[in-house]
Amino acid sequence: MVYETGNQTVDDAVRRVLDGETLDRTDGLALIAQPAEALAAGADLVRREFSDGTVDACSIVNAKAGDCAEDCGFCAQSAHFDTGIDTYGFLGPEKVLEAAKRAEADGAQRFGIVVAEKGVSKEHRPDEWNEIIEAIRLVRDETDVEVDASLGLLTEDEAEILSEEGLNHYNHNIETSRRYFPEVVGTHDFEDRLKTLRRAKAAGMELCAGVILGMGESPTDRVDAAIELQDIGVSSLPVNILNPVAGTPMGDADHAAISKSEVIKTIAVYRLLHPHSRVRLTGGREVNLAPDEQHLPFEAGADGMLTGDYLTTEGQDPGDDIEIVERAGLEPNRAVNDFDPEEVKAKHRDPATDTAVGTATSNATSELDD
Repeated sequence: MVYETGNQTVDDAVRRVLDGETLDRTDGLALIAQPAEALAAGADLVRREFSDGTVDACSIVNAKAGDCAEDCGFCAQSAHFDTGIDTYGFLGPEKVLEAAKRAEADGAQRFGIVVAEKGVSKEHRPDEWNEIIEAIRLVRDETDVEVDASLGLLTEDEAEILSEEGLNHYNHNIETSRRYFPEVVGTHDFEDRLKTLRRAKAAGMELCAGVILGMGESPTDRVDAAIELQDIGVSSLPVNILNPVAGTPMGDADHAAISKSEVIKTIAVYRLLHPHSRVRLTGGREVNLAPDEQHLPFEAGADGMLTGDYLTTEGQDPGDDIEIVERAGLEPNRAVNDFDPEEVKAKHRDPATDTAVGTATSNATSELDD
């Protein structure tokens, strides 16, 4: 196989990854200092060697919005900040199922149930806990998508129950490096997040854990975050780019504190450090990358995306996302939910079609008022 990019650091790293070696922090720091073009070429080769040539799409629903007691500096849902978002309690199992069916129709392979709180509590909020379990069962039994969830901190018992109920991936982002984390969050610490990830993995769930780029972190922080995730073992690594929300401590900027080139470089380095994981481009891509640039991360090692709306902001049309995937020379993944990409694109040419699921602002809040 030809894998020469002309950059010795990148070429040596690619050769070692293809030979089965795991790159370390020293490698990551050397790589992230290399030019974006060489990194993208090397990472794309590694992706082609180890993946199936598809981009895996997931969608989410904001199943409980706002009034979160945590103070994450990027988050519109924190009760510490005045961001003007709609807030509501848990939507209920049937509404979550409706969102899952919309995601299924839009080609998602995975569907994530997300709640805004430090952590679900089987002990302190048993009614809500039981509704979440029922929602998982409904999505599992009545759709073809795999069920994921992001429910905050977990106890060992809660993790065991979620695994037994068939939860596929547990999402719990570490956001940034251990060093930089206190600059982002003050109400819990980095180790709290790692404990929950370890509990979820010990219970048998796959891990979906990643970062937010552009919060003022350094390239070294980006590498250190990837090494933490390497140590704990993730199968899905979501890469968000900050979408500044007015009212939050990080809301003053017009865009994330990271360039397009640095985004591409980080995606490529993450691919080289995580050759067997789905490196998933998620929130903030539409704000920080122009429409004719969004295919570039998928030519630099990314092989997953979040499609549809996000938690409190609108996302991109799923039909447009399929076209971005195809522009990068890849295909939508259809291993779990075998949909017709052409039907999705045709459906979303109709301006009356609902965008898939993530924010509950357009669909769920009106239903709550009924």
